[in-house]
Amino acid sequence: MSIDLKGRIALVTGASRGIGYFTALALAKAGAHVIACARTVGGLEELDDAIQAAGGTATLVPFDITDMQAIDRLGASIFERWGKLDILVANAGILGVISPLGHVEAKVFEKVMLTNVTATWRLIRSVEPLLLKSDAGRALLLSSGVANDARAFWGAYATSKAAVEMLGRTWAAETSHTKLCVNNVNPGATRTAMRAQAMPGEDPKTVPHPSEVAEKLLPLCAPDMTETGRLYVVREGKFVDYKLPE
Repeated sequence: MSIDLKGRIALVTGASRGIGYFTALALAKAGAHVIACARTVGGLEELDDAIQAAGGTATLVPFDITDMQAIDRLGASIFERWGKLDILVANAGILGVISPLGHVEAKVFEKVMLTNVTATWRLIRSVEPLLLKSDAGRALLLSSGVANDARAFWGAYATSKAAVEMLGRTWAAETSHTKLCVNNVNPGATRTAMRAQAMPGEDPKTVPHPSEVAEKLLPLCAPDMTETGRLYVVREGKFVDYKLPE
């Protein structure tokens, strides 16, 4: 069944490549106007070309997600131009390093937390009023399987994603009386630059392409999706209760 998002305004962070890129493209193909955010201008321009070729529209917002004032300005700009936001896909994030916890440099750990956790909180703070103005606000926070699986050497990234999931669950609880639905998403192993950094010896063709993940995320952004405060595991194609399947 096709998803109709005509007239919807969608914000996607980390949209210049990987899951963010293909989710933004899928949203635009479904009719949403996409506000695409990322640091890499070239990647955003390539996305814009692909969206236009598909008959969609986008607004490009190049900035570093760790620029907290820029996140605040983004919310204000969306309000001034559209007066609302219908969809948030908080995808931007970094891996840091795969290393024993005691060997992670302080500046690396702090940057992972700033990028993955603090920026996500700041984004929630900036756009929540806009999502509440939608008749069916939908928010997806991208997590990871390691958030629920204490895996050696993944401590910094895993800790950050566990925190992101708690942000999502808390936000969902606080807005449960509204029309806003907030869910966390575990995309699973995906053919991205981050995956290649974490698993340098892996054949990328053995893991799903990010366009496959984007296809699974699209229904979660639709107005008729009513789940909130849950974890969606892409590889299972369903919501689960905050634990990975055996």
